Amino acid sequence: MLKGKTIVLGVSGGIAAYKAAAICSKLKQSGAEVYVIMTESATKFIAPLTFQTLSRHDVIVDTFDEKDASVVSHIDLADRADLFVVAPATANIIAKMAHGLADDMLSTTLLATTAPVLVAPAMNVHMYEHPAVIANMKLLGDRGVLFVEPGTGQLACGYVGKGRLEEPERIVEAIERYFAEKQLLHGKKVLVTAGGTVERIDPVRYLTNDSSGKMGFAIAEAARIMGADVTLVVGKASAYIPPGIRTVRVQSAEDMLDAVMERFGDTDIVIKAAAVADYRPAETATQKIKKKDEAMTIQLVKNKDILQTLGQHKTTQFIVGFAAETENIDEHALDKLQRKNCDLLVANDVSQEGAGFGYDTNIVRIYDGNGLVEALPIMTKQEVARRLLLQVAERIKKGD
Repeated sequence: MLKGKTIVLGVSGGIAAYKAAAICSKLKQSGAEVYVIMTESATKFIAPLTFQTLSRHDVIVDTFDEKDASVVSHIDLADRADLFVVAPATANIIAKMAHGLADDMLSTTLLATTAPVLVAPAMNVHMYEHPAVIANMKLLGDRGVLFVEPGTGQLACGYVGKGRLEEPERIVEAIERYFAEKQLLHGKKVLVTAGGTVERIDPVRYLTNDSSGKMGFAIAEAARIMGADVTLVVGKASAYIPPGIRTVRVQSAEDMLDAVMERFGDTDIVIKAAAVADYRPAETATQKIKKKDEAMTIQLVKNKDILQTLGQHKTTQFIVGFAAETENIDEHALDKLQRKNCDLLVANDVSQEGAGFGYDTNIVRIYDGNGLVEALPIMTKQEVARRLLLQVAERIKKGD
């Protein structure tokens, strides 16, 4: 799986730096080309010569130690990487990554790379739980950075808790899984809708909902990681839109329908995660409506159902719908799947804590025509997206 892959391994200054030698060795044994960048602090825990011997390449510590005059080292390595791994990742390097600091070779190269980045944190349990560290990791996660969570156990400082660098075998497995999954949707064209829609009452007022776009964005990013050609159709959203993905901005349900149908014929997979308004004002005032009476009546008319329209027009497309429910989840989900001719339907109870609009986590149930396929416990929306796309990829492979 790793043969011919180029992996840049960043080693930052924690006691777990010695474990990075085992990671380097295992990656090399698996056929990868490994280039190691160390921080100055990391060299206090383990010598660069160790990594040079294991990787068979020069180890770079100093940004200004240019050994090859034909290239600029940090740009060359940034461009060369198929995957950038930071292990161990201290709170310090995580903060630098989150805020774009570039004051040494490792942080400078990380800022220059366009390769996917996988981070394996390692630090004291209280540091790992500090609000600043949590916020920095969340920011990186929103940008598409992958994480291998630390283990729980005896830490070098004497504490027992979460913060110990995951074992080298598990980190290498995560790297291998990344490259394996990268091929699952290779060559497939995926269209994802995300966010809420805006239905104008007048130039300053509108009807909308609480959708942040987080779930749809996580799906788009996961599909890109799995090798798909992704188009993201986005309505009103407050979350960070993942970079490097073709994005079409829309406002109303009608706008979203037009954008989706325009691209539908040339799409393999459609995942409709947007929260689309069921109704819109019958008339939109061209000027701001002035306050006059004690009450105001707005007549609403039904929007055309995007998911149902897709189901009616599909030929070879694989369609995934979403259903935000508050009761009778199984019954409503299966009914919607059948009525709208979906291949899979993802339902969640938005009244549950940690699920639905605005949260970074979700709790979903995935259905096909035969009923419940998988019930996922509370997990990050990124992991929900990955698990959903594994289901999609498996079914498409069987169909092929």
